[in-house]
Parts: sequence; structure tokens; C-alpha cells
Amino acid sequence: MCSRSDALIQWAATHFSQAWFTLYEQIHPDDPFGCVMQNHFRRCSSQLRSLTRYPDLKAQRVRFMQKQLYNSVFLARSEVNGCITGLLAATQKWFKLGWAECVAMDMKEFYDHFVSEEERWRIQALEPFDEFEEWHLKCSHYFILVASKGEGLCRAPAFPGVEEKVFSGFAGTVPALVCATDAGVTGLRRYGHRSVHIAPDVILTTGGFGDRGGCHCRLTDLHALIKRGGKWTNGNVCLARPGEAWDGRLFHTVTLLQAGWAVAVGGRLSPASPALGVCRLRVLEADCSSPPPSCLAVELTRLPPAEGLARPRWRHAATEVVHRGERYLFVYGGCGPGQSVWADWVFLHVEELRCRQGDVRLALTVFADMVRGKIPVEGPLPAGRHSHSACGWAGGALIAGGLDAAERALGSVLCLQPTERGFRWCPVETHPPLTPRYSHTAHVHRGKLLLVGGVWFCAPSVPGVAVIDLTTGFTAEYRIDVAALEWPLMLHNHSSVFMPDEEEVLLIGGGGNCFSFGSHLNRHPVRLALGDILSGH
Repeated sequence: MCSRSDALIQWAATHFSQAWFTLYEQIHPDDPFGCVMQNHFRRCSSQLRSLTRYPDLKAQRVRFMQKQLYNSVFLARSEVNGCITGLLAATQKWFKLGWAECVAMDMKEFYDHFVSEEERWRIQALEPFDEFEEWHLKCSHYFILVASKGEGLCRAPAFPGVEEKVFSGFAGTVPALVCATDAGVTGLRRYGHRSVHIAPDVILTTGGFGDRGGCHCRLTDLHALIKRGGKWTNGNVCLARPGEAWDGRLFHTVTLLQAGWAVAVGGRLSPASPALGVCRLRVLEADCSSPPPSCLAVELTRLPPAEGLARPRWRHAATEVVHRGERYLFVYGGCGPGQSVWADWVFLHVEELRCRQGDVRLALTVFADMVRGKIPVEGPLPAGRHSHSACGWAGGALIAGGLDAAERALGSVLCLQPTERGFRWCPVETHPPLTPRYSHTAHVHRGKLLLVGGVWFCAPSVPGVAVIDLTTGFTAEYRIDVAALEWPLMLHNHSSVFMPDEEEVLLIGGGGNCFSFGSHLNRHPVRLALGDILSGH
């Protein structure tokens, strides 16, 4: 019980005139990752007994510094008719646990500020690793505390000059509801995948890591959700070419370029094994507006690498832009082998991505050369980043958030703005400033940029939906209300599809594979109704 640990803290303070007390424990039990953490320790029959009473850094500081009310039970001696008897008596008293100063920070802040850059690089070089979300979430749910007392040790010098990040608060809430699905919908407990609204009432999901028949593995199937009678149901995906299969890549992009067909770029099979090449996905339906079939025939075409995409990359972003009336796929940033973080970009001509297989090699090489020479991009060069988002807007692109090479979350929103000659990088000023985040998804609707989920470093709150007015820059954050869900909703490594007619976002998959607490995957697709916040923003 936590009273025992409090008694130990008090005992140490009363028995030593000069001392430091160092504590390493868990915090933030009530957010989604905190629930996963608690469930893990319950399964291990190792309940975290102090966590409910001291759930955050502030409560832990109060634990050491403020006077607390304690119930005391003592034995009183009395003499009755010549006999000594013992009487139990109870009283309440206030006392301070005896520590003069107390400082604390979570392990993410500790690692960033007190582990040298040289040591961080040494650790990163030990083995290929890019599970950033799980690493950062675990570190933000553990803390280190130092309390001190005594003349010579009164001021604990362990953590000077680090300010705790404070989130300004949410403007409202968005309810999360389990999406209306047929009871037979399976195969979407995954992360690192991509989903695209490839045809009317058809959502195609590719790749990722997740559950297949009770085993966790890279997923080499294509998954289709097909809407019938207001409910989403599984659709069988049949590849048009016998023997063809998806390669199981993660952290790639899939961009819809026209109803019925999309292009997949990049990704990885493991942190040391990139997925090379561009894939074209085309639904073999003559009329995409006709009722969806129970078996979705998809043509998977592996295109030869474009010269501009010679660098392997994953956790990048891609969207469609327009230059002089021509459509291009804009690919920006991402990770590469050896902990590389890219700051480059490439334009691929959309019409050439649609051409016949026999003409692709020449066409892609020619157009990559033309793009580099004929589409200048002006303005300050953005910092390299990965795990960011990209959305097409007004012929250009909006890039939001991400992680930089030092694993700092970014709060910038950049606009790749069309000009007469090409494009220009311009910052989008947000008011108040956007809270830095990464591993989110993004959509543009009615002149507003919507950022869904992600990871930030403002625990115990987690990112919900950020709405940014692209005209005024006004920004509001909305909390996702998960009261209707029966599992912790993971808002990272997910995909999302925006349904403009309903003004809803469909969250598909999400979660991760924590090296300490195991896999935690969202059980079902989740629906976020955004109509009210879009009208009131």
C-alpha cells in the first residue's frame, strides 16, 4: 500500500540530517498508454499501488514537500482496579515528510537533457530501431525524482533549467463511437499501415504490422472495407495477377490520384530493410459508382524506381500538387537507413504514373529529370523530418508536425505554395501556436486543416483533433471522448479516412508493439463526427 512507501519516505527524512532521496516510478495511469501499462502489471500480479494516489509529477512533489494528514493508532496504558490494560486510541495529525526540496521530470525529458549527444548516438547505433512512438510513450510514463534535505545538500542540483511542458487546454470534445460494421469485420488490428478511400464506399488498407490468426507479424494481405446499407463489411481482395502479393511494408504512403487507383511509395520491411519501388494499385471496376462487389479485384503493378526516389525512405509524406496545370505526386522527408532523416523532396508526374507498364521505365526517368530542372522551389529550406503529415491544398501542399533528426517534435505548419515559376515554402502562422506532435494523420476540409491524433509530450493529455483555420491561423484543440469505447484508443500509427459528405473521420487501426508491455492494437474502426466543431470553429 502507498502508506508504507510514504512511511519509508518519512523514515529516511527523520533518520538522516543530510540526504538525497531518488525515486523512479510510473505516472499517468489514465491515458490510453497508461491503461496498457497498468494492465501489463496486473497480468504480472504486480499492482502499482501508489499510482492512483500519485498519478503525476505534481502529486509526487506534493508527496515529498507538503504536510499530509495521517490517521494514527496507538496503545494507551491505563490502570483499572489495580490492573494495567491496553486501550487502542485513534487520532489524526499533520506532519511534513521532512524534505526541503524536490525536483522531478519524466524520462523523456531526462534522456533529452541529461544524456549527452554522443551517448545517444552510441545507443542508437547498437541496433536498428525506429519504434519512436512506443519509446517516447514509455519514457513519458516513467519519471525520476530527487528530494533533498540538509544544510550542504539543501538545493538538489540534479535537474537545473528544465521547464515542464504545459498544455493550454481543449476547446471542446469529439465523441468517439465504434463504427457501424458487420459482425464479420476482421483484419484491421494493425499499425504502420495505410488506408485510402479508393472508390465510392470502398476503403482499401495496405500493409502494416498486426494480428493474423492470433499471431503478430507483418501483414502481406490487402484489406477492403465495403459499405452496404449504412454498415461497413469485409470485402475479399483478389489480385488480378496470379502469384502476385503485397510485400508487407510498413510506414509507406498510399495516395489516391483518381477514383479507382492510387500509388504506394516507400516504406520498410524492418528498420534495416527498406521496401524499394513504387506500386500502383488499381481497382478493376469499369464503373466505380456501381454497387461494390463482394470480391474486389485489384491490379498491383510494381513500377521501376524513379531516379528522384533513389533514396530509400519511410515515415515520409506524399500528396498531390499542381504545377502549370499538370498534376504531380509530391514526396517529402522521411527516414532512411542508419538513422537518417531526409529533408529532400521529389515530384512525380501523375499521368506518367498511370502509363502502361512497358513505358514506365523511360517515362519515370525522363520526368524525374524534368522535375528537378524545371520546378524550382524557393524559400527557406525546412528542417528534415519524418512522421509528419502532408495534404494537398490550393494546388500546393501543407506539411504539419513531425520529428526532426534530434527526435524533437515539431509544431510547425508549412505551405508549399504555387508560384508562377514553381513553388515557395511559406510558414503558416497558428494562433495559439500548434502543440508539437508527430505520428498523426491530416485532412483539409472547408478551408481548415484537421490533424487527428498523434504523439506529443504534454502528458497526461493526448492529442485529439486540432482544427486550424487556414485563412486566420486560429487553432483549437479538441479532446476525443472515449467513454463509449471498451478499450484504450491508441491515437498513433493509425490511418484515417475523411468522409466529406458526413463530415466524419474513420479511424482505422493504430497502436504499437511496446518492448516492455507488448502489442496494443485498436480493436475496431472508430468514427469521429466533426460537423459540430467545424461549424463552431
